[in-house]
Amino acid sequence: MQPMIKVYLADDSGEKFFGEGPYQLLKGIEKSGSLRASAAEMRMAYTKALKIIKQAEKHLGYPLINRVTGGKCGGGSQITTEGKKLIMQYEQYAEACRNANRQIYQEIFGSEREKTSPDYRK
Repeated sequence: MQPMIKVYLADDSGEKFFGEGPYQLLKGIEKSGSLRASAAEMRMAYTKALKIIKQAEKHLGYPLINRVTGGKCGGGSQITTEGKKLIMQYEQYAEACRNANRQIYQEIFGSEREKTSPDYRK
């Protein structure tokens, strides 16, 4: 048994708009310079990826990526300054949540876990 949590951001009505999926999309864009490539790497349709990003941007009130339409020189996407800051903040928040979750789990289930482990019966 191990503790597991999902970390996401929601609006005041509880609608989720940013979590691991949008975070991974942004990290992929940061790596490849392309929303299409990031979506493909996640085995996601480009239209779905764009919808996810636009939904997050709507809730946040600022753009996460700058998109350049393809053409002779090709297109691409770049993470905005605000998007980079959100990535950093989400990483810090998610890690703090995971650490707190591990600590709480240990406090509540730690002694139970020891009793059920194979080494306990020796």
